[in-house]
Amino acid sequence: MEPFATAVGLAAAGGLLLVATLLSPLSQRLGVPVLLLVLAVGMLGGSEGIGRIPFDDHQLAFRVGTMALVLILFDGGLGTPRSVLRRALPRALTLATVGVVLTVGGVAVVAMALGFPPALAILVGAVVSSTDAAAVFSVLRGSGVRLRETTGATLEIESGLNDPIAMLLTVVATEIVLGDRQVGADLVLLGVRELALGGVLGIAIGRAGRFLLHLVLLPAPGLYPVLTVSIALVAFGIPTLLGGSGFLAAYVAGVVLGDGMLPYRAGIRRVHDALAWLSQLAMFLLLGLLVFPSRLLATAPTGLLLAAALTFLARPLAVFLCFLPFQASLRERTFVAWVGLRGAVPIVLATYPVLRGVAQGDVIFHVVFFVVLVNGLIPGATVGWLARRFGLARLESTVPAAVELVSLREYPGEFVWYTVDRASAVAGAAMSDLPLPDGCVLTLLLREEGIVAMHEGTTFRPDDHVCVFVRHDERGFVDLLFGRGEEDAV
Repeated sequence: MEPFATAVGLAAAGGLLLVATLLSPLSQRLGVPVLLLVLAVGMLGGSEGIGRIPFDDHQLAFRVGTMALVLILFDGGLGTPRSVLRRALPRALTLATVGVVLTVGGVAVVAMALGFPPALAILVGAVVSSTDAAAVFSVLRGSGVRLRETTGATLEIESGLNDPIAMLLTVVATEIVLGDRQVGADLVLLGVRELALGGVLGIAIGRAGRFLLHLVLLPAPGLYPVLTVSIALVAFGIPTLLGGSGFLAAYVAGVVLGDGMLPYRAGIRRVHDALAWLSQLAMFLLLGLLVFPSRLLATAPTGLLLAAALTFLARPLAVFLCFLPFQASLRERTFVAWVGLRGAVPIVLATYPVLRGVAQGDVIFHVVFFVVLVNGLIPGATVGWLARRFGLARLESTVPAAVELVSLREYPGEFVWYTVDRASAVAGAAMSDLPLPDGCVLTLLLREEGIVAMHEGTTFRPDDHVCVFVRHDERGFVDLLFGRGEEDAV
């Protein structure tokens, strides 16, 4: 019977993932995160849905969630260039630390007003305190817009840094609820030690990974993503065993690794992007399977009130207070406050109190359902509209092609797509007039009618898509000619 049961389980998992993936175009039409539709698929497939799949294994969900979170964080770090860090790190770091604490406090105050004991109220706030940039950017892509520079970078880096803080606060709050730890100054020292150790080891492992990738010549391109996945797992495992924050280490290692030269970079990035999406989908399907609709009625009033408190009170208050030392317009502050969407992290965190035997752990888990639901339906449905309304986004120009150099050698350059704007220096200029540095090559020119064969007399027009092979040390100059590259708008 074991092979048969395994086959049934794999078929069910594959079917749910298939349906969830195919629903992504529908999410763009509805203007809500695709992950919210995935949550509905999980509920429909659960033991009280039409699928009748019996699943209530919180331990398995936590283990799968931990693996998923490591891959999500590593992918986020891998795609965060140093230029983005320099631009938005102070604001994002403030939001990820002070902002998370303020968010926990705001939710806890409302939870205590609803009758939760103080320690349990803080635990609820910690579980739902972490934001998810993937949810925000999936909605923006569906709306056809990209955020401008610092705003998008702030949200992206904040989501990578606040996950370890939320995990630490959840673990500590759970121990306080269970009576295993007392509130005191040692908690602050514990948090600082874990984060510092995680950050230092993340940098060390990231640099060691870069050295290893440069040292070893693997026989097949497909082995390089295997190696980077291994680095991600090591970056989580070693710091965790040594008492540091493994989640922070995974994110930092990704940042350090992605900042250097990587062989077969495009292939590595695609694999990690796919793994991050698979992780997100899997976590929302598990949440849907674990949620029992019959129990939602009992927790609905509390869950909806706490979700509203997080969306309309705690998150905005935290953002506005954290932005006081920084220059930002009222519109930008309001937008960042409004779009703090929740993703896979609260789902992972919600399983922890259940596993540790917290008396109201099941209530907390179902509260997370309402938080994710309200976040997706209200802020999630208005992210694109608000970005346009506030002038914080530009229309996304989708490049209908990709160019990459598939080679195990390292080349001191990269393929960069540019969209020619009317204000670009190259608009109206002929190819022969461009002062391109040595080693930079115009690779491909696309217009509405298709591929344009380039020659010395070719003139660049607004809305042309131009792919240029750019040397790393000449990237700044080429950006001045063509404008910011497509991948730089977050």
